[in-house]
Amino acid sequence: MAVKRKLKTGGKIVIGVVTALCLALAGIFVFVLNRKPATVKQTPEAKLHEIDAVIYEPEEEETTATFFAVGDALLHEAVYYHVQQPDGSYEFKPMVDRIGEIAREYDIRYYNQETILGGTELGLSHYPTFNSPQEFGVNMIEEGFNLVSTATNHTLDAGVAGVESSWNFWHSHEDEIVMQGTNLSWEQRDEIPVREVNGISYAFLSWTFGMNGFQPPEGMEYLVNCYTGYEDEMLDQVRRADEMADVVIMAIHWGTEYADYPNDEQIYLAQALSDAGCDIIVGNHPHMIQPVQWINGHKTICFYAMGNLLSAQFDDSLVGMMGAVTIHKKTTGDKVEITLSDAKADLHWTYGEVNGWHDIRVIPFSELDDSICPGYQELYARMSQIITAMDDSIQVGGF
Repeated sequence: MAVKRKLKTGGKIVIGVVTALCLALAGIFVFVLNRKPATVKQTPEAKLHEIDAVIYEPEEEETTATFFAVGDALLHEAVYYHVQQPDGSYEFKPMVDRIGEIAREYDIRYYNQETILGGTELGLSHYPTFNSPQEFGVNMIEEGFNLVSTATNHTLDAGVAGVESSWNFWHSHEDEIVMQGTNLSWEQRDEIPVREVNGISYAFLSWTFGMNGFQPPEGMEYLVNCYTGYEDEMLDQVRRADEMADVVIMAIHWGTEYADYPNDEQIYLAQALSDAGCDIIVGNHPHMIQPVQWINGHKTICFYAMGNLLSAQFDDSLVGMMGAVTIHKKTTGDKVEITLSDAKADLHWTYGEVNGWHDIRVIPFSELDDSICPGYQELYARMSQIITAMDDSIQVGGF
């Protein structure tokens, strides 16, 4: 019996323990079900990173720059003969000040120095082999021009000495104007000048088809950027410039003299230059204006020929072109987009032939009348049609 009582008491103890365990487990289960999820306290920095990840957008910046161009400074003897001063110097500002007033409204201002500025120390000369006063370059800088090309068919008219004197002159003004087209070494020929305006960087290049049969001395081919036989080098330079700058500007001497329409080589090279990365092409050599055209879907604007800025030539060669375009730069984070717009062109006329080349002046057609240029309206109507002959989207006027 004693054994049975012991067994009964032990059973109660076991049942009690089991019950207590069940109650404990039930309590734990209820606590887990009702407990709120644990939270991790975030630092202020962590919260900011979380917000940035959700709402951050790259910052956008937009800026513009304007480009202006005119054509050849072809300095015949008649151009400089009547402007020699008592001290022997030359003063050309009255000839070009009307164009300078227009040019100074733009950021990048280009002209082509057709004749070499070897200066009076080498002896001035005129057609067919030119050497011109350096004062003309000084006056063009004073008028605001900050780009000049020197690779033309007349670059070697005064030989190596002419190139050296011209180069030294331009580089004495390198803080005011960028000269391209002639060099004093292979290293200089390889260099690509890059400048910046309004946050937009631009590279400037200049090449010519030839030098009227003249050739540099052997080993000095670097003197003039001549693309005949060096076309691949020219295009490679454009590609390198495209990697270095937002905008690539090419001044190129090409075409057929006195033709008002580009030849096949011009059209081919314009496409090749655009494909290589050129944004603005300014051509010259014909001494006539030629059309303006967008290439590659408004990627590149090409002024095939600007005509003469200043000369003592004749007939339609007294009519020159001024051209302009606006450059847009849009920066979104690390992405940069360059576009061109508002391409336009208009005409100017050299007054001088009608009065024996006294008091030569370059006058925009908007300032002409029949007393200065008889029949100027008919002349303007005929010549302005050339501007849009390849692309009727080009605006005529607006300067």
